[in-house]
Amino acid sequence: MHVVFFGDQHLESLGGAQVSMRLQKTYLERAGHTVTVVAPRMHGRRAREARKDAAYLDLPSVPVTFDREYAMTWPGRRTDRWLDRAMAERPAVDVVHVQADFWGAFIGHRFAERHGLPVVHTMHNRVDVGIEATAPFPGLVMRMLNAWQRRAVRAEDGGTDGWAYLRRFAQHSAAVTAPSAHFADRLEQHGVSERVDVIWNGIDDRIRAEVLTAAPVRTSERPHILWLGRMSPEKRLLPFLEAVAESGIDADVELLGGGGQLRAAQRLVAKRRPAASVVFAGRMSYADTLRKIARADAVVQTSIGFETQGMTVFEAATLGTPAVVSDPDIGAELESGFWPVADASVSALASTLRTAVADIAAGRPLQPNPEVAHRFLQSSRTAAMIEVYERVLENR
Repeated sequence: MHVVFFGDQHLESLGGAQVSMRLQKTYLERAGHTVTVVAPRMHGRRAREARKDAAYLDLPSVPVTFDREYAMTWPGRRTDRWLDRAMAERPAVDVVHVQADFWGAFIGHRFAERHGLPVVHTMHNRVDVGIEATAPFPGLVMRMLNAWQRRAVRAEDGGTDGWAYLRRFAQHSAAVTAPSAHFADRLEQHGVSERVDVIWNGIDDRIRAEVLTAAPVRTSERPHILWLGRMSPEKRLLPFLEAVAESGIDADVELLGGGGQLRAAQRLVAKRRPAASVVFAGRMSYADTLRKIARADAVVQTSIGFETQGMTVFEAATLGTPAVVSDPDIGAELESGFWPVADASVSALASTLRTAVADIAAGRPLQPNPEVAHRFLQSSRTAAMIEVYERVLENR
């Protein structure tokens, strides 16, 4: 098959969806399929490196963040024409796989409609929660986004909330998938789709094996706590750092990633002067990130209600590292091997951090659910997605 991915952001940019899509692409290609990835062209210092993969079809774009990490492409006739010309030089397409929420989704659905192609739409994000956490006047933004969507994909049905927005995409799709059972349940309960296939985002089989084979290297006798991800409000990095300071834990806290709240986080640490050492390690490659997770004593996940899966704690469980989990839905999916946070308050997170560090220091860390490792391998996830592709092609 020739599968075309559509994303809001370039696959070489930072983000859990991008990591997942890169792995999907790699394993589909290993299975003998052709993959084209359509996404906005990257800007900034890493843009040249991102253009080396011939599978990437980079749309003309403009940067939308100060660090130039993220960009957007305006969906419309000009982009349609540019995309059709570029795709005419590639093999005939079998399936369009939209893994985007905004302009990438609009562009992908428009492309599929023009060419009579089936769409598989993976819903990676709770759009309403993300907008509420990051945008002023979120209700107005959501109404404007719904209006933009109705115009871009020629949808006539009403509704102005996040579920109506996702519902329109589902109505234009032959299949809808979600990366967790709890998000799939919510999509079905809100009438987004009658059937949502649950296909977890996975971990690279080969890199996992390499990481587990190598002996973990400890650099400190104190518990090593790892927080990683995009540094933006919905990830709740600042409340985490407040909790680290309030908890008084004697630990090494390491932060991986970058984003708009990096400087605010650095200022907070300088102001609060926590007892724990706090290191901002920046961004790392996928393989190096997994090595960091394997060497950590615990991974902390602090977002609540936003993550549709929460990849970092599943990667941790797969590598034998327990987690501190703020979102009860993610905890339910993990089933075991984590310290739950009672509520969204800083004090509750601080209390859980104290418990986790005490358990680790005493030599009684929690053990992740071993079944997660088998369910999370990318080879099995790609096989499941191929079954979805084959089903929609059979039902055309």
